Amino acid sequence: MNYENYDPYFPDQPVVDLYLPIWANLPAFRSKPAFTWVDQDGPPNGPPTTSFLTYYQLNDSVQSISSQLLLVPLQRGETVVVLCSPGLELVEIIFGCQRAGLLTVPISPPDPTSDNCHHLIRVLSQTKPKAAIAHQTYITKVHQFMTSSSSATSKLASLLKKLKWISTQHVKQYSKTTSLKLFDSGLSYKGCNAEDVYLVQYTSGTTGIPKPVLVKAGSAAHNVRTARRAYDLHPNSVIVSWLPQYHDCGLMFLLLTVVSGATCVLTSPMSFVKRPKLWLDLISHFKATCTPVPSFALPLVIKRGINNIEKGQRRPIIINLSSLRNLIIINEPIYKSTVEEFVNMFRPFGLNPCSISPSYGLAENCTFVSTSWEPSSSNYPTHNNLLPSAKLAPLQESNNYEELEDMEIVIVNEETLEPVEDGTEGEILVSSPSNASGYLGHPSLTHEVFHGRLRNKLGRCFVRTGDRGVVKEKERFLFVTGRCLDVIRLRNGINNKEIHPHYIENSAYKTCTKFLRGGCLAAFKVGEVITVVGEVLITRESDDDQKEISSNILIKICEGVREGVMKENEGIEVGLVVLVKSGCVPKTTSGKVQRWLAKQKLIGGGMSVVMEMPFGRGAKEEGILEGKGSILVKESWDDETSYLSLLSTSSNRPLLMSLL
Repeated sequence: MNYENYDPYFPDQPVVDLYLPIWANLPAFRSKPAFTWVDQDGPPNGPPTTSFLTYYQLNDSVQSISSQLLLVPLQRGETVVVLCSPGLELVEIIFGCQRAGLLTVPISPPDPTSDNCHHLIRVLSQTKPKAAIAHQTYITKVHQFMTSSSSATSKLASLLKKLKWISTQHVKQYSKTTSLKLFDSGLSYKGCNAEDVYLVQYTSGTTGIPKPVLVKAGSAAHNVRTARRAYDLHPNSVIVSWLPQYHDCGLMFLLLTVVSGATCVLTSPMSFVKRPKLWLDLISHFKATCTPVPSFALPLVIKRGINNIEKGQRRPIIINLSSLRNLIIINEPIYKSTVEEFVNMFRPFGLNPCSISPSYGLAENCTFVSTSWEPSSSNYPTHNNLLPSAKLAPLQESNNYEELEDMEIVIVNEETLEPVEDGTEGEILVSSPSNASGYLGHPSLTHEVFHGRLRNKLGRCFVRTGDRGVVKEKERFLFVTGRCLDVIRLRNGINNKEIHPHYIENSAYKTCTKFLRGGCLAAFKVGEVITVVGEVLITRESDDDQKEISSNILIKICEGVREGVMKENEGIEVGLVVLVKSGCVPKTTSGKVQRWLAKQKLIGGGMSVVMEMPFGRGAKEEGILEGKGSILVKESWDDETSYLSLLSTSSNRPLLMSLL
């Protein structure tokens, strides 16, 4: 898949920031909106607040910000953490830091007084930034926290005190005349070079604690140029995105917009969560041609998208999706049934099935890896109800893996790193100029992940993605089937069977869509027991009659989960079903379920359990016990798994490591 320099009219540059002055100085682009922000926090009955930045305004603001940052003083190559809320200001700061030649770490700004600052502590400890950039109101809140008595022994407070705090208002109000002295229409560019590490992007944390990925400016530019070609984006493209702008796909689309000379309409993730129809409204109003969406969001839009017009809300916009050329679906697994349901629901609103663009990416490759989208085709093959995320090049007759392509994807045996035949599932390896440089502060892990080499083959290095995949069909479609660390291995005599947990979770959810929250289930093994944890939508806790009714419903849900999983997954038996309150199943910032953390929380007593029901072969039900908000079905268990039939308190739960 060689996507470089596919169109001579695109002024390809070594770093993304160098595209800005080119567009800004073209007469047709000076007044063209680069980014538009839609704020849904206005009056309920009034129109949403809209603001925008033209390419000329953005380039001018970026230059002013970069000039001021270098006079703070900050030195080129120093690290800054960006703690800005989603919006146009965050866009300006991210590009301003790149033009100043700084190493940027953008993260969501947590409330320093809350208990949800673990990631901020991790970031400050690992990246050791010299300064922090934030809005003045947030800086004031941080200073109040640092001077409070509660912060005397706080690790977070000691880390925050080491930083030089820079307000966004200060850097944006800098003199334009002075800023021009440091930059002369791109001829004396002082920003990041292609080989400079300009961004620390944390992994999502789906299978473990988030790791800091070092991204070079040239790798990022290559990655978005690759995506630009893959999705056929150009200056007439209009992108709509509500994804988080701090990392992964949300950040990539900021860069992709500038490289394509397109217009991007942004809103916050919370606005989408509150009102999923907003996404459809923005596509309709701005006549979007491209929009990325996580696969888990499609059922949410199906359920709440059209019918979420409540009394007192703004006058609804007529849905018209006929302008879409790319509905980019990210976050594996991508189920055909879910996509078909979405297409069938919105085809009457103009949605073209050919716009469906199943895609694959990861932080270790900047973000984008591949897509199976073709502009005139909607007939994708399937593998176990999954859609493909790439169409690979034909195998070379000599079967060697020399540097024949710009980006190469290979499926290997994850233990031997030997390429497997098409049709055999294995680990996905990616080799590309988009590959990141490694993990900050993890040299051994960097060598293992970023310097993978095929067994008995000389040539390029590969990134070990940690994802499972299989190549099928004559056209060599790639199906991303799951993650290596999440695979559930079953001991069944001499045959060791494997299953990806998302199949169990999907089967469990379909048994009771009325009471279970879609995308909020986690399946994993504890000892040798397959456990399913699911969030319930409704629980009753008033009088005894209602409680009894609720208990019966919960029992039926648990039994239905076990039966549904067994029926759809070749007799696989769930040994424990745990129903918990909303918000208990942990997720990443991009909405992926963190099964490893869900397991740790369950065993450590960190979940608000509504009910847990164990199932054992040949075990007879002895009765229902009630305790601290939980309803437990008492059955006979093996020694290891019997721990889980205790009440869900941290004092009764064994620690994760002791159980393993």
